[in-house]
Formats: sequence, C-alpha cells, structure tokens
Amino acid sequence: MNKLIYVKKIYIIICLIIFPALFSSAQETQERIVTANEFLNIVSAQYGAINDYEADVVITKGKEKMTGIIYYKTPSLLRINFSNPNEQVLVVDREKLVIYIPKYRVIMQQKLKKKGGVSGAGMASKEGLKLLKKNYSVAYLESPDYVPLDEGSSEMVKKLKFIWRSADEGFRQLIMSVGEDNLIRRMVCVTADYNEMQFDFTNIRTNEGIPDTRFEYDSPASANVFENFLFSAE
Repeated sequence: MNKLIYVKKIYIIICLIIFPALFSSAQETQERIVTANEFLNIVSAQYGAINDYEADVVITKGKEKMTGIIYYKTPSLLRINFSNPNEQVLVVDREKLVIYIPKYRVIMQQKLKKKGGVSGAGMASKEGLKLLKKNYSVAYLESPDYVPLDEGSSEMVKKLKFIWRSADEGFRQLIMSVGEDNLIRRMVCVTADYNEMQFDFTNIRTNEGIPDTRFEYDSPASANVFENFLFSAE
C-alpha cells in the first residue's frame, strides 16, 4: 500500500514537472509564430529604409523570358535595361511610362494617371508594398515557415499570397517570395484574365545612391512614337 502511494506521488510530481514544461514550450512556439500581416509589416519596414536599389531581373511569361538590370528609386522612378531583348528599355518617371523596342524602332509612351496601381516589378518597393497592404488581403501561401524557393533549391523563402479586394486592381492574385534577408526574391502575378507573369530579383544592391539622371531617357530620333498605347491620358 505504501508502495502504491509512493508511486502515485512520484507520478503526480512528474506530471507537475512535465506538463507545465510542455505547456510553456507550446506557448513559446505559439508566440514565435508571426502572422502574415506582421511579416508583411517587417518586409515593409525593410523597404522603408531603402531609398534606391538595383538588381538583376528575369521576367517570365509563358515560354518568353526577358532579362536585364532593374533600377528603382523612391518614390516612383523605375528603369529596366534589357539584355534580352538586347537594348530594349523600359522607364517610368513621375509622369509617364516609356518603352523602347529596338527591333521595330518603336517608342511606346503612356502618360500615367495620378491615381493607379503599380507594375509587377514596381511592387518590390516601399510604395508598391503600401498599395498591396491597402488593396489586397494577405495570407501565407501554405505555412509561416521558410521553404525552398523551388523544389530542390537551397534558397529558403517565406511565401505570401495576395488576393485583390477589388477588380480595379491590375492583378487578381500575387505570390511573393521573401528571402531570409527580408528582401523580395520573386513575384508571381496573375492578371485579371488569368495570364501569369513571374519577376525574379537576384544580386540585389540597396542604397547605391542612384542619381535621378539614371531615369532620364533620350529616345532615338529615328524611332516611331506611339502615344498613350494603354489607355486615354484624360
């Protein structure tokens, strides 16, 4: 009988030691989980400290792949010098979008509306993230854990999924892959008509002191110019 009482006491003592420890461990694990919105705020804070950046960019749409160097300067200056297609240029300043297509000796210009969305490439910026937070709902794609960027890849990222709140946005859905340095590594954008575009950013260099003149573009005099090719400027 004494042995039984002794065993019961030992059992109770073990329970008093182990169960609080398990509960405490579970509680600490729960506290370590960062919600998708909180993680987005961390990424936004990272980009809030970035005045400019340049990076290698690959834009994939179906079987078509474009490569180049992207330059961005807050609040709304963007330029891509393409190596494929060679010598093609895309520039966004505070007033217009300009695309030079050397293959056809064509310049396409679009006067920008004061209120509007942002391009897929431009979402990797402080301003782009503000628009995402305002106009999209966000959740983790699968889990809050770091996962390989691609199957078998050693590069680890967290993946966020954005769904539009209104059909007025340019993309109905986006998947953002963020590296362990809290910089955006990839954006997969699905348009309103379900076309998919992927933007990959590598070799990212921040706060390089990029001058405004980098975003000035002198178009070739011999090129044909098409104005407001996307929508009316009015």
